[in-house]
Amino acid sequence: MVGRINNQISEYLQTRIEANDFPSASYLVAEKGEIVLQDAIGLAVVEPELIEAKIDTIYDLASMTKVLVTGLLCARLLENGVMNLSDKVAKYFVEFNSDEKCDITIQNLLTHTSGLRAWKPLYLAYNLWSGVFDENLDYPINSKVVYSDLNFILLGFIIEEIYQDNLDNIAAKVIFETLNLQNTFYNPPKELQKRIAASENGNEFEKKTCIEQGYEIRNPQSQFRNRIIWGEVHDGNCYFMNGVSGHAGLFSTAEETFKIARQFLPNQTTLLKPETCELFQTNFTPNLNEVRSIAFQLAETKDSSAGSALSKNSFGHLGFTGTSLWIEPETERIFILLTNRTHEHELPFVILNSVRRKFHELACSELRIYA
Repeated sequence: MVGRINNQISEYLQTRIEANDFPSASYLVAEKGEIVLQDAIGLAVVEPELIEAKIDTIYDLASMTKVLVTGLLCARLLENGVMNLSDKVAKYFVEFNSDEKCDITIQNLLTHTSGLRAWKPLYLAYNLWSGVFDENLDYPINSKVVYSDLNFILLGFIIEEIYQDNLDNIAAKVIFETLNLQNTFYNPPKELQKRIAASENGNEFEKKTCIEQGYEIRNPQSQFRNRIIWGEVHDGNCYFMNGVSGHAGLFSTAEETFKIARQFLPNQTTLLKPETCELFQTNFTPNLNEVRSIAFQLAETKDSSAGSALSKNSFGHLGFTGTSLWIEPETERIFILLTNRTHEHELPFVILNSVRRKFHELACSELRIYA
């Protein structure tokens, strides 16, 4: 399945490459299970050598891991009755059986309403377990949405506890092998490095964030990589977790990302029951500051990167490295834009939400022409 190139989209993304938003982009637009538009532009690697992006270039999907692996696995457990949204985290880990945290549920983790802080450099704690489980709450449970990596790190641990296996093995057996994915994995094989889009030189963003938030950095040479991050996960916590976590670590191409994304649509899924897909379209955070379904953000959220071209019940997710996925359920359209904005770029990295909105606008315009 190969889609046609859309000159307007490709030319627009080329202008953003020339504006130094990112060195490369790979996009895919599908409708009712068929790839319609597809192309790759720019350089997947600038340093240490020049490598052009292709439609089968592999990208570090970063936080898209939260939906493509963790959210999908949780949905399977929910529909099988092994897990319930009302389950307390303390059911799985006694460390959460405290006055402050005993009421945190699976739903809280999946909708980012747990009270846990947005981010914490676990690699500075030297102890992953205590770094997560000793964490105090930043705000009352269910009082607001605070997007947090810690929520999905915990969900990854819970999935491992249920399956009694490592998350990468579970994902491979349940998702990647079942869907016959050849270019989707945690910790990609080293021989594929030249097919992978490169990322940041070192961990300057996280180092700067740690300094700004007052964390003590005892050994920057060992705690922050001082090299081009290429073929290994960009996220520092996931790297500290040997490249496997519930919040980051997944690598894939645009086409194989599309194959997983189809699992969230009732008429296309093969891994879930059709009715389970309602979880991804349902607003579980009414009257809060952000509209969240299970694992996803809904386009109804103010200033969502979906933009006005997509319906309000569309659902999507972003990745820090410059990746995005949005799904419009009523039209069964899937929009994937993968970039490596952290590569060959000094801080600050460019916020790409306006680029994503324009991409959706151009794609929808093209789909209307060929409808």
